[in-house]
Amino acid sequence: MYINMTHVIFYDACHDGHISFKVFFTQSLTPSRRDTVKGENQMRAVASPPKSTSKSTGLVEMVRTLDAECRNCAPLTPLKCITRCNVWKLKNELRRLRETMDNPNFIKELLNVLKNETRLHILYSIVKGRYSVNQLQQELKRAGYTHSQDTISQEYLRPLISVGLAAEAREEYYATIFGGRLTELLEDFPEFIKVLPAHSECYEETLLINLLTGPKTFQEIEALISPRIASRVLKRLKTAGLIETPEEKDYVFFFKSKRDPKKEALYVTEKKIYDSIPEEGIAARKLARKTELSIRRIYKYLRGLKGKKLVFTRKTPKVYNLTAKGEKIATLLQDLQNLVEETWNSSEQVLSNEKS
Repeated sequence: MYINMTHVIFYDACHDGHISFKVFFTQSLTPSRRDTVKGENQMRAVASPPKSTSKSTGLVEMVRTLDAECRNCAPLTPLKCITRCNVWKLKNELRRLRETMDNPNFIKELLNVLKNETRLHILYSIVKGRYSVNQLQQELKRAGYTHSQDTISQEYLRPLISVGLAAEAREEYYATIFGGRLTELLEDFPEFIKVLPAHSECYEETLLINLLTGPKTFQEIEALISPRIASRVLKRLKTAGLIETPEEKDYVFFFKSKRDPKKEALYVTEKKIYDSIPEEGIAARKLARKTELSIRRIYKYLRGLKGKKLVFTRKTPKVYNLTAKGEKIATLLQDLQNLVEETWNSSEQVLSNEKS
């Protein structure tokens, strides 16, 4: 039985103080089927991101787009908004992530959480759907991992939750939007965890990202990471095939002096070597390849040319640069860092909107 009177219901559709209060009119305390269908259709527009949203769309733009749709949304009850609206869920996630990301060690903790094969396997699983601990245990068993449910909860799920990659509801675990976007990046190079040390201070990652801008000397590297461990970090990265340096004597270059070579009597081989030295200088090994002479003979004749003051040497600082493999990992790490910054900026926008 319906009471034939008009009720005016006020509530904030997204519960964040930003979107103005909606006013809904209904002819009864119990909505009709027509009202319900209408309300559900309006919610459907906000319940999922727009179809035009691509992987490359930033979170900031996504929040802005969905926020605009949220203004036109008219759910019948606040409960429907909370349970079905992805805008509300996204904003809630961003609020929680903001608190997590305010930790000055967040990037380091995030990378250390990711450098674990079991955690990554769990993350890839819960991106596809919700899993209970028991279901995750069975999934891991199929993948060849044998762990107790307590270990899965404490050692793998808790760290994922602590850095905002996963969340729990009704004893089921799922990937957050941040976790889902991050797995898209990791799909490009899943083996990165095998070449970077676990439980580290992430000096290796810091150096790799900085080497993307170009080669660095040892002195420049010491300014980026602690001088006490710079040599160890470089050795690890070189052993892993992520960085390389010129061969031992390739940083000593030979240059022609301004002295006129016609004033000196040169042997045929001396003249050949002298004529092969470019204005910008050349390393002995490269000169040997260019003249097709042995490195021993190159040094012998270069000493003679130096004695005649036709050639001089200049040491260039030894530099470290990325290999192709190192550049791939460094680019991935940079993309991860950019994603964190983008997510932080999105959370900043949500908080700013709430205050305005």
